[in-house]
Amino acid sequence: MRNYYARFVSFALFIIFASPIFAQETLIIDGVEVTRVIIAPPRSPIALIIKDGLYKDYKSSKFESKSYFAKQKLYYFYGSRHFEPLWLTNDASGKPELSKKALEILKVFENSASSGLNPNDYLSDAIDLNTIGSNPVDLAHFETAFSAATMQYASDIYGGRIKPRTVSVNLDYKPNKIDENDLFLKLASSNNPTKILFELEPKQREYVALKAALASHLLEKQEEVLIVPNGKILRVGETDARVPLLRERFNIILPNVGGDIYDEGLLAEVENFQSTAGLQVDGIIGPATIAAMNGNKNASKEDIIANMEIWRWMPRDLGDFHVFVNIPQYWLEVVKNDKVVHSTRVVVGKTKFKTVAFSDNIKHVVVNPYWNVPRSILNNEIAPKVFKNPSYLAASNMQLLSGSGVVDATKIDWSTANMNNYRVRQLPGPRNALGSVKFLFPNKHAIYLHDTPSKSLFSRSSRAFSHGCVRVKNPWEFAQALLQVEPKLRYASVKSQRVDGGKERWNNLSSPVPVHLTYFTIRIDDEGNIHSYSDIYGHNKRLKALLGI
Repeated sequence: MRNYYARFVSFALFIIFASPIFAQETLIIDGVEVTRVIIAPPRSPIALIIKDGLYKDYKSSKFESKSYFAKQKLYYFYGSRHFEPLWLTNDASGKPELSKKALEILKVFENSASSGLNPNDYLSDAIDLNTIGSNPVDLAHFETAFSAATMQYASDIYGGRIKPRTVSVNLDYKPNKIDENDLFLKLASSNNPTKILFELEPKQREYVALKAALASHLLEKQEEVLIVPNGKILRVGETDARVPLLRERFNIILPNVGGDIYDEGLLAEVENFQSTAGLQVDGIIGPATIAAMNGNKNASKEDIIANMEIWRWMPRDLGDFHVFVNIPQYWLEVVKNDKVVHSTRVVVGKTKFKTVAFSDNIKHVVVNPYWNVPRSILNNEIAPKVFKNPSYLAASNMQLLSGSGVVDATKIDWSTANMNNYRVRQLPGPRNALGSVKFLFPNKHAIYLHDTPSKSLFSRSSRAFSHGCVRVKNPWEFAQALLQVEPKLRYASVKSQRVDGGKERWNNLSSPVPVHLTYFTIRIDDEGNIHSYSDIYGHNKRLKALLGI
């Protein structure tokens, strides 16, 4: 029996109320107003068990410890209701049955698949009255198990089932955490618990659209669709087993040459498709072209559920004015009042140097930036070149620094010197790796948005080439869009600071702009069209495995 008490409290300790809801009466004693807690006597066998267990556990805690006060408030809460359970009641014959609140919440559990959750996570045998009977101890256990299932559902729908960093350390989302104390208080006092639970679900437009897309998978019979699988990059003249499927995709009846050869007829259709899809028209069939070909046909139920999970990790409030970067899409948007006011292509980190997904605030626009070379790049890429040729730094418009001073790399004996004792930075100029401007949101990942002299990469369909930072195709157009709500900085004034080789100039935003680096392999536009993108880092595949789908 004592094990039951401990288990009961372990499930119910989340009821540490911010404000007490137990019964009170106010008395005047010697002219002083005092408040007395009223503990109502139990009126049923199950209530006696609940009272006995809570009281013993509360009194056995260290006096005035955090645990003591938590268990005290729990005891007071149930005491105000004669220690009667929240989720159980009795029918006319006295037989235990689910309360009206519990029946409503049970329906939420049963329908949770429509939100991309697993009903079996909540509908366990522990909350099945048919398997419990009428034993008071079993009924008391049911009470706590139902509360635990309710809180599990609330936590899952509000902040997600999976912790982002278990998928990858490069998913540094900060999932929304449920205020269990506040939620339980609302459920206990509400006549409409379903509404309270529904309010926990994300309200972002794309999440709602994904939920609707999931409903079509769950409720309608899906016709068989043609999916072109990923594979090696395919160029005209090469042979691949997917070629007949590609011809079927474009309704090509007869090939010009052999059946599995990527011929000129198919090339014309691929190039036409790439043009209409906004891809680089090169006739090369790679991951981006395959994902675009499959389109909404590639949006499987499992992919939709995984992307809904990521939306639950996202901040509930993205900001009335914010920057949204979607890594698999290689795309940046400036959003104002839910409308995209500017968009452009971006280059993201290669698979070896993945761009981290996280949210922050842009605080600085830096014109004519230095590039302070990250230690990993310095040690792995630049140091070997310096050891071979100490003049490499000067030829690359770079400086070697020791402390705060600049030193001459050609006067150092690199056979004995340690590069870890030095720093390297690249001077502002046309060859600077950051281009003419960078947009800073100081963070532990050392990731930011910036210009680049390597403009040719933006014409490619797959654009994972950086060391982790996000390169912006049209940085000054982006700067103009970013500064439109900034009261103290004028775009023309900031752009006038741009001088090749000029002095680094910092411009601090008086109102930091939220920036969200995201990882969505599915996006839904305002017209309801579903767009699928290649899972460039494998996060989507790993997330689906962890979700058990």
